[in-house]
Amino acid sequence: MASSNSFFTTPTKTPSEKSSRKTQNSTRMDASESRSRFEAYNRLQAAAVAFGEKLPIPEIVALGGQSDGKSSLLEALLGFRFNVREVEMGTRRPLILQMVHDPTALEPRCRFQDEDSEEYGNPVVLASAIADIIKSRTEALLKKTKTAVSSIPIVMRAEYAHCPNLTIIDTPGFVLKARKGEPENTPQEILSMVKSLASPPHRILLFLQQSSVEWCSSLWLDSIREIDPAFRRTIVVVSKFDNRLKEFGDRWEVDKYLSASGYLGDNTHPFFVALPKDRNTVSNDEFRRQISQVDSEVLRHLRDGVKGGFDEEKFRSHIGFGCLREYLESELQKRYKEAAPATLALLEQRCGEVASELCRMESKIQATSDIAHLRKYAMLYTASISNHVSALIEGAADPAPEQWGKTTMEEQSGSGIGSWPAVTSEVKPANSSLRLYGGAAFERVMFEFRCAAYSIECPSVSREKVANILLAHTGKRGGRGLTEAAAEIARAAARSWLAPLLDTACDRLAFVLENLFDLALERNRAYESQNGKKHCSMDGYVGFHAALRHAYNRFLKDLAKQCKQLLRHHLDSVTSPYSLVCYENDFEGGSLSNASSFQKINRASAGLFSFELSECGTDSHDETIKDQENRPPEKNVQQITPGKGKESREALRECQMTVPETPSPEQPSDVGYAVKKEFVNGMDIGVRKRVSRVTRNSSRIGGQDGGGTLFSNDDGSSRCSSAYTEICSSAAQHFAKIREVLIERSVMSTLNSGFLTPCREKLVVALCLELFAVNDEKFTDMFVAPGAIEVLQNERQSLQKRQKILQTCLNEFKTVAQSLC
Repeated sequence: MASSNSFFTTPTKTPSEKSSRKTQNSTRMDASESRSRFEAYNRLQAAAVAFGEKLPIPEIVALGGQSDGKSSLLEALLGFRFNVREVEMGTRRPLILQMVHDPTALEPRCRFQDEDSEEYGNPVVLASAIADIIKSRTEALLKKTKTAVSSIPIVMRAEYAHCPNLTIIDTPGFVLKARKGEPENTPQEILSMVKSLASPPHRILLFLQQSSVEWCSSLWLDSIREIDPAFRRTIVVVSKFDNRLKEFGDRWEVDKYLSASGYLGDNTHPFFVALPKDRNTVSNDEFRRQISQVDSEVLRHLRDGVKGGFDEEKFRSHIGFGCLREYLESELQKRYKEAAPATLALLEQRCGEVASELCRMESKIQATSDIAHLRKYAMLYTASISNHVSALIEGAADPAPEQWGKTTMEEQSGSGIGSWPAVTSEVKPANSSLRLYGGAAFERVMFEFRCAAYSIECPSVSREKVANILLAHTGKRGGRGLTEAAAEIARAAARSWLAPLLDTACDRLAFVLENLFDLALERNRAYESQNGKKHCSMDGYVGFHAALRHAYNRFLKDLAKQCKQLLRHHLDSVTSPYSLVCYENDFEGGSLSNASSFQKINRASAGLFSFELSECGTDSHDETIKDQENRPPEKNVQQITPGKGKESREALRECQMTVPETPSPEQPSDVGYAVKKEFVNGMDIGVRKRVSRVTRNSSRIGGQDGGGTLFSNDDGSSRCSSAYTEICSSAAQHFAKIREVLIERSVMSTLNSGFLTPCREKLVVALCLELFAVNDEKFTDMFVAPGAIEVLQNERQSLQKRQKILQTCLNEFKTVAQSLC
């Protein structure tokens, strides 16, 4: 009975057995959840690398100096060797190692992610081939980009039964000097790239430094402190710890070194790791056995080889590779768990954004077959850009002038024009150092043009040119040679020196307005993003944007051409022989003063051809006197009867002189009267008759002086310099008058009405006529140019692929989030 009862007795479990089984089930569930989180993050990381997504994924970044044992640590974490030490000197790209613990993978399965894709290639059978693939990919990319280093990572996925669930970004080691054949700045580029990879706050820094280096003389510790000043996300690893063990004799020495007090802070506890030094080819099992053996030997030495041992309670958890591996895996899983909710929210946001981009891409592809739709929104877009250009001309402060504006020097270099022609002095207008655009920059160029124009003086003229012009006027204009010669010199100088200045002003102003196109695009994008108006967006239509820009530049080029022609017309007008600009001062001072001026000039003109203009001295003066002795008397010299000379004529008072009401050319007439009367008529031909009449009568008066001399001084040298100086001085005055009249009366108003007014009133019409006043076939060429449809379709395919990957990651993270609840 007893046996029978015992046979049918139901087995019972003790409380300890229940607790043990419960713990095992809980451990299995935690491991499964941990594996799910790890796989989800690995897929998300692969998608981020492939599509350039910037996602705050928790990652470990390994960094340190070259030969600090970083590559040996990676091999130990993987559980097998693949000669990464040999490739470290040859790689200049980051390496993302995705280690996946797979109990079924008794041999390591390594696959590399394809460049610019989230897909992985075929498994690499030979472990020794991994180093060759890393090296060849690095060399190919650096040759393509023509750089010494690159931040584009290589992604390798390793599935193995003896590796942890861990992802580490291996970076190129810090170096002090570039190796042979590399640029001198390679060390700085590596340091800059590593800092950029380690800067994101979601990344854990794994900093390695070999034990032979003292903390106070560490080369790279300061660089790590710049990235993470308080070491809150930095794990410090002292590598090659076995090299330091021989120096410890007492317990206090070991404890002081292990605490690293005074250098890393009280909350930073470094790990102390030693790995096998034997680089002979061994099996993977033997490699892992050697790692465990080294850990045991280090602990045995600290316990038995040091007097008093060490503080195991405080430092035991940070000594040995096994402790570091467990800590890294648990720390990364902890970060994964903490970041899962935020990652889920970010994925939902990115999936929504990609879906919106895909919808817009579908609309663009569909719109290519709807001509009316394209015309409508293209016209709206063109009108919007034109309105923004007008707003910028009127005055605006957005976009930021600090970023989009230009200084005077930047405008000069950007336009390719440089300095103003014929201006030797530096022209620096007000506000030249400020970054301006639009109407403000336009007005600054206008003021700069005025400064440049008024800084030009009438150029010096050689005596030969003066003689050729002056002597050619002998007998013309009633003997008014000096005035006409000076005016002709001034007109020629104005045409040759002011014309290039006017062309330069038009080109500079056109460049200022050309810059407004990019600003108008930026304002339009900002306006659409602020107001949420995307219905008339033309983003992606490269052909249309190119045609719009071309039409805008062509419109400005036509304006510049018209302004140049109009300014040339104004210049020709003020420099015409029929213009009175050079003589305006002669009629503004009154009749009496001008009469004396005319008499002085015309007396000089009477004996014009007998005057020597070349540089002469006393010898030429004597020769001239001798030559005049054999010269017959001039026809206009009259014999003076005794008692009826100049003295008797000067005795006549003004009341005794008779002025006929309508003077005849043969009769002497009062100069002031003739000038005053003809000036009232205000007609060009009347003025010319008046001038001839005045000069003829004045020449008679001058002829009575004995003629043949320009000034009262009879010295030949003085007469030469006086005549030449007088003509140059008069030409300079005429040049200044022409310049003033041209700029103040014509140029400024012409530039404003020639550039700004059309941009405000005619720009949108001109653009629409050029872009839309065409048949449908020519219009669609801007949107369906050769290859344009293929480009849009490829973009749509890429978006669809990205959407699929992100949606898969989103679903996985939803499952992960549910398990965390």
